[in-house]
Amino acid sequence: MAFRLDQERRRFLGTSTAVLLAAYFASACEDDEVASALTGTFKPDAAVLAGAMREGGLTLYSANYLETEQVVAKAFQKRFPGVKLDVTRAPTGQLVTRIKTEAAARKLEADVIDISDRVLALGMADLFADYAPPNKADYPASTFTAGKLWPRTSNAWTIAYNPALVSNPPKTWADLTNPAFTQPAGLGQTVALAGAGPVTRLIFERQTFGRDYWVKQARLKPKLYPSGAPTADALIRGEIGVAPIVTQLAIPLAQQGAPLNWFFGPEGVPTTVFCAGMAKGCAHPNAARLFLDWSLSPEGQALMVDLGSFSALKNGPTPKGVDPKTIKPWIVDPEQYQRLAAAWTDDWNHDYGYRQ
Repeated sequence: MAFRLDQERRRFLGTSTAVLLAAYFASACEDDEVASALTGTFKPDAAVLAGAMREGGLTLYSANYLETEQVVAKAFQKRFPGVKLDVTRAPTGQLVTRIKTEAAARKLEADVIDISDRVLALGMADLFADYAPPNKADYPASTFTAGKLWPRTSNAWTIAYNPALVSNPPKTWADLTNPAFTQPAGLGQTVALAGAGPVTRLIFERQTFGRDYWVKQARLKPKLYPSGAPTADALIRGEIGVAPIVTQLAIPLAQQGAPLNWFFGPEGVPTTVFCAGMAKGCAHPNAARLFLDWSLSPEGQALMVDLGSFSALKNGPTPKGVDPKTIKPWIVDPEQYQRLAAAWTDDWNHDYGYRQ
């Protein structure tokens, strides 16, 4: 879709990414097709379903977007009437602190926990119950953690650009070091210190292209942003023309009509897999298992992809218009992440001249 800059400035200037996402997810919440289109493909274990109905619900601690989880809750409750999903949302670091504090006091309220940092998850693996979904063989071994935490949510990096500003868009990750594809509109980047997602991306960049990739890109003087949402804001407002953006921002924003086109880089798709599992000794084990089994099934994964996630399932659902044969998911091993993250973040900060 093509946009004229003056039209888009009138429409989007002063409209934040948060507002556009809220509108998107509110629409999804009201759209019965989101849930009904998925009905009937997942068949729960009869005993688990009966137990979940007796328990009546569960509590999810999630680092995912609250708006996303609200849509998920509505779809789950429509799929399984009588099993209510309550969501507590916070960034991963805050959730980990809360989980450890509650567990130490033997008052952990969560039944299911889903966080974005696999290293932190490994550090508290003993707080999770043994669990595997019925379709565990459909997930690559690289995507689950400690043998009992699973990628209910995954977030993949796209290359996005504002078509009102960029007439010669990039086509690859390598193009983001070439001024022909980034100027005069300019390049934006989310800083490495923003979290596990950006660090996953920078490890991919360095392992794929070498550290010189950062040096070349830094010469273009990209604008640096503290997190993904401000980067997306700058892109849709025309302050920059090109930026790596995660699927959970790119897909909903593009569908909401923002001046943003996105694609997966052919060299690879750096992907951050979340870690979802059952809390050990949780109050609602059947409801927790039902929710995870459904979430990790093709039906549940299709919903997550519709909401901007990226499925780690082998031959899993992909965003509309994406040929699964053309994408190469790239997932860093958690031990490698732990070994490289701090030192390579320091190198990235040095190369880009970033100081917190």
